[in-house]
Amino acid sequence: MNLKRTRLLNNAEVKKGTVVYWMSRDMRVEDNWALIFANEISEKENSPLVVFFCLAPNFLEATIRQYDFLLHGLQQVEQKLTELEIPFFLLKGKPEKQIPLFLKEINAGKLISDFDPLKIKIQWKNLILKKINIPFYEVDAHNIVPAFFVSQKEEFAAYTIRPKIKKALPEFLEEFPRIKKRKRNFSIKAPSINWQNLESTLKIDFSVPKINQIKPGTNEADETLKKFIFRKLEMYSYERNNPLKDAQSNLSPYLHFGQISAQRIALQIEKHVPETKSKDAFLEELIIRRELADNFCLYNTNYDSFEGFQPWAKKTLNEHRKDKREFLYSLKEFEDAKTHEDLWNAAQMELKTKGKMNGFMRMYWAKKILEWSNSPEEALSIAIFLNDKYELDGRDPNGYVGCAWAIGGVHDRAWQERDVFGKIRFMNLNGCKRKFDVDEYIEKNLG
Repeated sequence: MNLKRTRLLNNAEVKKGTVVYWMSRDMRVEDNWALIFANEISEKENSPLVVFFCLAPNFLEATIRQYDFLLHGLQQVEQKLTELEIPFFLLKGKPEKQIPLFLKEINAGKLISDFDPLKIKIQWKNLILKKINIPFYEVDAHNIVPAFFVSQKEEFAAYTIRPKIKKALPEFLEEFPRIKKRKRNFSIKAPSINWQNLESTLKIDFSVPKINQIKPGTNEADETLKKFIFRKLEMYSYERNNPLKDAQSNLSPYLHFGQISAQRIALQIEKHVPETKSKDAFLEELIIRRELADNFCLYNTNYDSFEGFQPWAKKTLNEHRKDKREFLYSLKEFEDAKTHEDLWNAAQMELKTKGKMNGFMRMYWAKKILEWSNSPEEALSIAIFLNDKYELDGRDPNGYVGCAWAIGGVHDRAWQERDVFGKIRFMNLNGCKRKFDVDEYIEKNLG
């Protein structure tokens, strides 16, 4: 494989031992460059290979809604690794404590992990680096063009990163090699996992109901992709912003949990879809916009705060801090969909009940939070909290950037100045009415 997808995080002395893949962001067996890299090393060295996932008892306020989706996906991972004769271990507890102990127990010679730009994942890795003395590699199996390769700085907007990604795509948009069944398992056996009892070990919010209409796992992700390509993609460019039309891919939860590869999606679309506006529009979102979000979180440690906004945005929002707000709502009022506007309330209820909101409505939803909050800091905090609590794909670079775009103009430009928003792009109810039947949307989600 292309070694530009990898980077070595330390300079530890190379030694013979088990090759260990820490699966974290990319929870799949097929089309996984990190697993491919680990498998190649183990075969070259004639060393055993094991895979593990470390289940933290809580993670950035995730609820049972997200944990349930994650755990059911991991069950498929275990089944597929078992078929390949690759042992799969499920560790439970704080990663910085459990992983060094596991590496010592398994006689690890190398550790390979997924790339992830979120601060908590970087913190985990830095703590683990202090406790181990074996080579620790990171592999970007999430982006088509590796985030740490395509750019070494925070990009200002899509137009600055787009030419860099497009230049590199011919090199990186390639077919995946298949991992063959292991001929020799070195007698390492993973203990059986009692998936039914795992929920009892979690210290999370169980009040948010699980989602039944979006089924987890790589098998369901593949079916969702096929449905999108052959039934919906042709109308994507002109219907995707209409929340009453099922024109979006519905792949974001699978991409977030790594249950499908963005690279596989792009390869399938290139294979089956002729050049159209819809194809171009979707690939722009899948590749350019999604990888721009990773870039932002990788190089801007304030990706989830007001300080992460561009200087022009902070200046204009500061100048309008004391503007009179016609309506002000608390976090609870927002969460309970108790605003004066039925359209916003309908969007919030869609989020709470379905775990997913149309992309256009998510932009509108976040901008109204800015308009009806005491400050941009409060607005961003509320938007991130609600997004992460109810969206299946919460706690994701795309979510952080989406909120920051709506509230702080990240990756956007200055617009006409107005109260509260300053020069941040404005959206209103009349604009929604021009795009879709607002009354029908309200009826659908509020009843």
